[in-house]
Amino acid sequence: MAQIDIRQCDITTLDVDAIVNAANEQLAPGGGVCGAIHRAAGPELAAECAALGGCPTGEARITKGYELPARHVIHTVGPVWHGGKQDEPKLLAGCYRNSILLAEQHGLKSIAFPAISTGIFGYPLDHAATVAIESTLQTLRQCVLVEEVIFACFDEATEVALIQVASHHRL
Repeated sequence: MAQIDIRQCDITTLDVDAIVNAANEQLAPGGGVCGAIHRAAGPELAAECAALGGCPTGEARITKGYELPARHVIHTVGPVWHGGKQDEPKLLAGCYRNSILLAEQHGLKSIAFPAISTGIFGYPLDHAATVAIESTLQTLRQCVLVEEVIFACFDEATEVALIQVASHHRL
């Protein structure tokens, strides 16, 4: 099974095969982690994203990394939180699962995630952390190529939430 690392860091600085962008359905440059990734990657990323024609919630698409240290960006669209009654956990799990499976299909060994949907999409951090860890562990059981998953935490609260969930899974 792949190694899982949880750390507070800037995802745009990680030298990995792929970083995951918490994208919008149009795959357009936005705010938060999405905006930071687009700014660090340069304008070529937005051009490639525009050519992809969007991405439905829960799915994932892959592009080059351009000026990022990461060689690829996997874009996934997390759900907006509506109280958990509109399949938000299932859709969020799909973000992690589909991103990891896309990395596996492209022969990538290392992938880094932000805390998808916990920013402006309003997903409660404790619930999101549980979905992130559990869906990642389930998906990694199907993979042979992905060797490292990093949860790149924007702040201490995110790091603590993920570590607490991970501790229950003996990571």
